[in-house]
Amino acid sequence: MKTAKLKGSAEEIRIGKILCIGRNYVDHIKELGNEMPERPVIFMKPASSVIGEGEQIVIPSYSSDCHHEAELALLIGTGGKHIPAGEALSHLAGFGVAIDLTLRDVQAEQKKKGLPWEIAKGFDTACPLSEFVPAAAVGNPQDVLITLSVNGELRQNGSTALMMHRIPELISYLSGIFTLEPGDIILTGTPAGVGPIKSGDRLVAEIAQVGRLTVTVA
Repeated sequence: MKTAKLKGSAEEIRIGKILCIGRNYVDHIKELGNEMPERPVIFMKPASSVIGEGEQIVIPSYSSDCHHEAELALLIGTGGKHIPAGEALSHLAGFGVAIDLTLRDVQAEQKKKGLPWEIAKGFDTACPLSEFVPAAAVGNPQDVLITLSVNGELRQNGSTALMMHRIPELISYLSGIFTLEPGDIILTGTPAGVGPIKSGDRLVAEIAQVGRLTVTVA
């Protein structure tokens, strides 16, 4: 069983659904040459893909092109269905730092064949995740800086202010499709600067007011 930790609390929260938003930053859409979506692009990761601070990423043998994507993670504290955007933030327990790992070569091949691409996003260790800070600890989650460095080299450096679909809108939209439950996690998309990682690399993702996450590649 995978659990999430809320800073300042001894309780461990069982992780439920991990709902991920793709193509939520214009600069990232452009760097991958993707089309601009009209609505949020949704995919999922299993809870079994989560690893924590100091743990190791294991790139599957069926890929030779694994990319990092640093993201703001939302932890649902109060569940709901058809949550109005104006009430959405009250359903959050906390904010965390996540790295959405993507097997870019596998994803491209699956897309070309018109097939689902969970094997490129949901493999074991595909979701490094920090502990969460209480939602009230972040003054304005829609204006915090996300950075990611690999072996000390800065690769990603973008603000959540650049999101196309903002946090309350995402929670509301997702709750219209899936009943949100306590322990569910939402990954809100990544800014530009994604790139490959390899064995021996050290990744440090940081989000202002939220936290820092360090993992290595086996």
